[in-house]
Amino acid sequence: MPAPEIPTPAPTRIGIFGGTFDPPHAGHAAAARAVTEQLGLDRLLLVVANDPWQKSGQRAVSPAEDRYALVEAMVPEIPRAEASRLEIDRGGPSYSVDTAEEILARAGEHPLELYLVVGADLVPELGSWHRAQDLQRLVTLAVVSRPTGPVPDVPPGWRAERVDGPQVPVSSSEVRDLLAEGRPVEGLVPGPVIRCIRRRALYAVP
Repeated sequence: MPAPEIPTPAPTRIGIFGGTFDPPHAGHAAAARAVTEQLGLDRLLLVVANDPWQKSGQRAVSPAEDRYALVEAMVPEIPRAEASRLEIDRGGPSYSVDTAEEILARAGEHPLELYLVVGADLVPELGSWHRAQDLQRLVTLAVVSRPTGPVPDVPPGWRAERVDGPQVPVSSSEVRDLLAEGRPVEGLVPGPVIRCIRRRALYAVP
């Protein structure tokens, strides 16, 4: 009599939402909720960049530990989200391919499906990313675009799923400017993040 087949465990679906998060805002939170819900993710890692190579030398970036604390303050607002310090602890420039490889290595033999969250505006730049060909083998892109926006053309070789993101017209640079001017950011930044900004006296907020 043949031995019964041992069922193969279903892969865990993990989203990687990397960013500078300087600071995290309502647009980040809304996109994170949309990705988790529409793709049925088991976990969503909000990965705080240690040294964001795309911004290096362009402007001063807040210390990584401060940005991580702000993300920690935001995660209770997002189901199945976790603040991740993988890139901070690894040190050096932060590359998505290194993060994907580390997550897969930590999983051991447990199967994973990795989804890399990117905004539609970043899709044309994918070819310039560090070790882009290795990254495209490891992840499926979760391309967040506005429901009324055009569907971006994904370069050949990438697997991709579109996520209809909400209309939240806010950017981290806008939030930093408002805070530096002493103007309110309620509605643009989740309340717990605002309270953390004040506790840590960031962005010229006393």
